[in-house]
Amino acid sequence: MRAILVVSDSVLDFHNDRNYTTLFVRGNHENYDALYSYPVREWNGGKVHKIRENVFHLMNGQIFTIEGLRFFIMGGATSVDKVFREEGVSWWHQEEPDEAELKEAFDNLGKVGNKVNYIITHTLPEKVRKSIYEVYSDYVDYQSPVEHFLDLIMENVEYDKWFAGHIHFDREFPEYKMRVLYNGVVKI
Repeated sequence: MRAILVVSDSVLDFHNDRNYTTLFVRGNHENYDALYSYPVREWNGGKVHKIRENVFHLMNGQIFTIEGLRFFIMGGATSVDKVFREEGVSWWHQEEPDEAELKEAFDNLGKVGNKVNYIITHTLPEKVRKSIYEVYSDYVDYQSPVEHFLDLIMENVEYDKWFAGHIHFDREFPEYKMRVLYNGVVKI
């Protein structure tokens, strides 16, 4: 019997019943079959999967205007441990953004003159990841199309602050105007 981890209805209902809206960016270990089964809607200028009335997945390559601030979104990452995972159970090939999402991201950024207030991504640009893990060759040598794409974003987009996750620690990178969040909470 195969078990597929899915967030329970009770957890989604808990977040939906709060007096705030829950927004999330996809990671690399999501159940994409379940995630993509939700309807696509327009919300604050970009596309979302509407999970519940107050729970939304912010889709890749979108720019959302929230309280007058622009947020560019790019989720996903390469799973370096996918050889230990089972496709469709604990790993999905959709973990990396596809070419259509990357093209839409460039198009959307062009519409706003390549300037946003915040960039929210799951993983880091390749340049940043390699600078963190230069002593760990396993994490330096692999190729990640989304990280390479994020290098281009970092070089060509003006932004005030970049927030990312994926790496399991909290750390500020002032030279990149970037903050990696794991357990941290940041008020914007």
